[in-house]
Amino acid sequence: MPAVLYLFALCNLVIGSGAFVLGGILVPLSSSLDISVAAAGQAMTAYAVATAVLAPLLIVVTARWSRKSVIQLALGVFAAGCLVCALSDSLTALLLGRALMGAGAMFSAAASALAVGLVAPAQRGRALSITFLGMSISYAVGVPVGAWLGLEYGWRVPVWLSVAASLLMLAAASWLVPAKMGAGGASFKGFGAAARQSAVLRAWLRTLLYFIAIFSVFAYIGPVLQALNPMSSTALSVTLAVFGLAGVAGTLSGGWANDRFGPLRTMRVQLLVLATTMAVLPLTAGHALATIATLIVWGLAGFGLMAPQQSHLAGLSPAQAPLLLSLNGSMLYAGTALGAVFSGALLGHVGLARLGWVGVPFCLLALLTLAFEPAPARPRCPVAS
Repeated sequence: MPAVLYLFALCNLVIGSGAFVLGGILVPLSSSLDISVAAAGQAMTAYAVATAVLAPLLIVVTARWSRKSVIQLALGVFAAGCLVCALSDSLTALLLGRALMGAGAMFSAAASALAVGLVAPAQRGRALSITFLGMSISYAVGVPVGAWLGLEYGWRVPVWLSVAASLLMLAAASWLVPAKMGAGGASFKGFGAAARQSAVLRAWLRTLLYFIAIFSVFAYIGPVLQALNPMSSTALSVTLAVFGLAGVAGTLSGGWANDRFGPLRTMRVQLLVLATTMAVLPLTAGHALATIATLIVWGLAGFGLMAPQQSHLAGLSPAQAPLLLSLNGSMLYAGTALGAVFSGALLGHVGLARLGWVGVPFCLLALLTLAFEPAPARPRCPVAS
């Protein structure tokens, strides 16, 4: 595998940690800014909406740039957003910073497109799993450590760490990414051609649906876990770390399964397992070990979906991979935003402990989209002479 993929993984680690750490520290954040927990949860929504809208636009605007310049822009904007968040003293300022961070998250789409282009088609799953490994490690390391720091020392501490880490990644990318990496070639013309493919539309819809399902819970993961099993800040951080480690294993196994069984078969199994774990999670209230076991399976299935979904999309139109993957990222973050909105709206009716049930119908709808995908062509057996 090209060495630059491991740098992309580190950058995604920083982006994932900075983006999602607030989910574990919504209570101190809301107290500090004198807002409700539901309002604080909309910081996740602001990030998601900005990424869904701004990332593909920035991919198109920078289509003629070198990939190194695009990566530098993305990391620089993300770092600026983290800085605004760290200095914010109101919900408005916080949402502005989160919007800048969301724009900088265009990095993930740009890195995915490069990963696909740097390897042979048979290795796409593994290349994408390495690239997104940092995102899953962020759940195992960045998010729980950040949550512990935020609960113990104030919510701004992990945000300032995100500022420093983002600037470090910007310096590393400026030094290590080859200057001669070409332009991605994304354009609105390419978008029109891709959007006319029913398989592409189904793939984007699938991403939207299963991220609505996941983030109907994860946008409020800290309070949800406390509602299921009251725990100390250390125990909460350990639980989040276990979930993140399962996500690391899921990311790697998803890439392996994609290359071994194909993306469609892999996604069918993972979506069915994900729906089951979300239905079971509320039933584990009062049983900490059962909650952790359910989270482990959830992490394996949920994170394992990324590589096959991205590989499937890239295979539909390799020449338009940057735009396809960027718009898939838009669906991802639109789903993140809608998940937070839906769960926030229903919070008073279902309660934190039962938020898992909010996501189950969306997960099943995502599974249903695979029923319309044609079966992979089977190789013909040679005719005996």
